[in-house]
Amino acid sequence: MMERSRAASVGDPSPSSPRTDHAADAKGLQHALQERLFADEEHLQEPVAHSEPPDEERRWPWLRRGLKIAVGLAVVAVFGWLPLRAMWESSSVEAVLNSRLVTLRTPIGGRVAATAYTIKDRAQLDAGTVVLRVVNSRGDRTRLDDLRRQKSRLENERPSIAAKLETARAAQQDLARQAAQFKDGRVLQLEARIAEIQTSIEAAAARREEASAAVERASSLAKTGNVSTVELARLTRELSVAQQTELGARKRLDAAKVELTAAKSGSFLGDSYNDRPSSVQREEEMRQRAKDLEADLARVDTEIAWLANEIIIEEIRFTDLSEADIKTPVTGRIWEMMTSPGEDVQSGQPLLKVLDCSGAVITANVTESVYNRLQLGDRATFEPNDGGNPISGTVVNLTGAAGAPANLAINPDTLSKEPYRVTVAPSDATHCMVGRTGRVVFDRHETAP
Repeated sequence: MMERSRAASVGDPSPSSPRTDHAADAKGLQHALQERLFADEEHLQEPVAHSEPPDEERRWPWLRRGLKIAVGLAVVAVFGWLPLRAMWESSSVEAVLNSRLVTLRTPIGGRVAATAYTIKDRAQLDAGTVVLRVVNSRGDRTRLDDLRRQKSRLENERPSIAAKLETARAAQQDLARQAAQFKDGRVLQLEARIAEIQTSIEAAAARREEASAAVERASSLAKTGNVSTVELARLTRELSVAQQTELGARKRLDAAKVELTAAKSGSFLGDSYNDRPSSVQREEEMRQRAKDLEADLARVDTEIAWLANEIIIEEIRFTDLSEADIKTPVTGRIWEMMTSPGEDVQSGQPLLKVLDCSGAVITANVTESVYNRLQLGDRATFEPNDGGNPISGTVVNLTGAAGAPANLAINPDTLSKEPYRVTVAPSDATHCMVGRTGRVVFDRHETAP
């Protein structure tokens, strides 16, 4: 408003010529605007001119421009060096620190029970730690009860068999004593009979000698006619009877000696009884019965021992079927809990997965050109993206575009930038930082001609 009024006061037209007046008004207005603009610029530049020296004002734009150029060159160098480095060395596109998983399954069906060890997600576990317990209260114990009943029955039978055996042994000893007494008596009897027969033989021999002397006298007298022929014949007959009597006594002596020899050896000869007396026969029968009872007792003891062993085995089997402790086979940490205490599970059902820290691997995907240059056993280095210490390792598997192993904590299929997959085993398998990302640099090797 003020500028317009000022312009109007400066360029006030004269009434002589309307066209000239219009031109003069326009030029005056333009001139007034220029003066106004110049005055504002001088007014704005006056403090700057008084605050900064002229040399610094001219130097500052050049310094700022040089700084921008330096930053731009640094960015170009960094972002240009990375592609060149990737082209010059064999490395992976992606890589992740991985580890194998151990799935723990229940061997029996039952209910999951808690243990004294408090299980937490990602908890560190030592090998052999009991993490869960499965209890089956409906386990089949029929065979165990049958074995125990059989053992109890045999243990109850054993005392009666042992008592019968003692009785049989006592009876057998008594009968053996009676048989020994009978044998001794029979031997004495036969020895007495032999002595009697020998006496009869001596008497018969004396009569024979007497008859023989009488026949000799009668024969000499018969020649002179003093003895008749009849008397001579009678004396001859008596001599013959005496000889036969002596011969019969000697035969009886031989028979008695045979009986004595048999009696001493345990056999008894006679007309009214068999070769062994009843006491000896009963003693043998009782000895056989005692042996049978000994065999029965040994059989019972053997069966009791076998049943005791079977009961132990069946108790172990029943315990295995009724209770099962789920232990970690390796040192690691819990990766996934798939159950909780109080839950009913079936045989073979997975309960939890444990990360095997001793089985750590590095999974990476590479380009086709890098994959074709790799060989099993090549050295490799894992460089974490967070700038941590590198991890050395060896190439242990080249799966290429094929499916990767499924027992890894992180499925290698998640590395999707390149389809060619490589597995590297670290030299130190104690790393359990699963999921740590980075890249794998492979050592160059000369290709054989």
